[in-house]
Amino acid sequence: VQLQASGGGLVQAGGSLRLSCAASGRTFSRSAMGWFRQAPGKEREFVAAIDWSGTSTSYADSVKGRFTISRDNAKSTLYLQMNSLKAEDTAVYYCAARRFGSYYRTENEYEYWGQGTQVTVSS
Repeated sequence: VQLQASGGGLVQAGGSLRLSCAASGRTFSRSAMGWFRQAPGKEREFVAAIDWSGTSTSYADSVKGRFTISRDNAKSTLYLQMNSLKAEDTAVYYCAARRFGSYYRTENEYEYWGQGTQVTVSS
């Protein structure tokens, strides 16, 4: 699976962005997917994950209620809708895929990674 993240940019606090992650390969519809982020000087952290069917999701406490992860298996695309953005959401956001259908919140469970897209929230 090859992953291409897009949709990042500069937004004011309180604004919204939608990230997309386009996947190539025939296994996307069977793969659990996740979003992770890495802020300057910090370790990469879990943001959200979704199972292969899209019916089960998980969120980090810091984004719960503000971010929504979703997927369109027909389009082989993963999304992250980010609302009520805060300055602390500023980071490079990465999408990731597993070979299996159930998700995990730890990055070492994901075998495939996109190149990252920068999100900057100005306060």
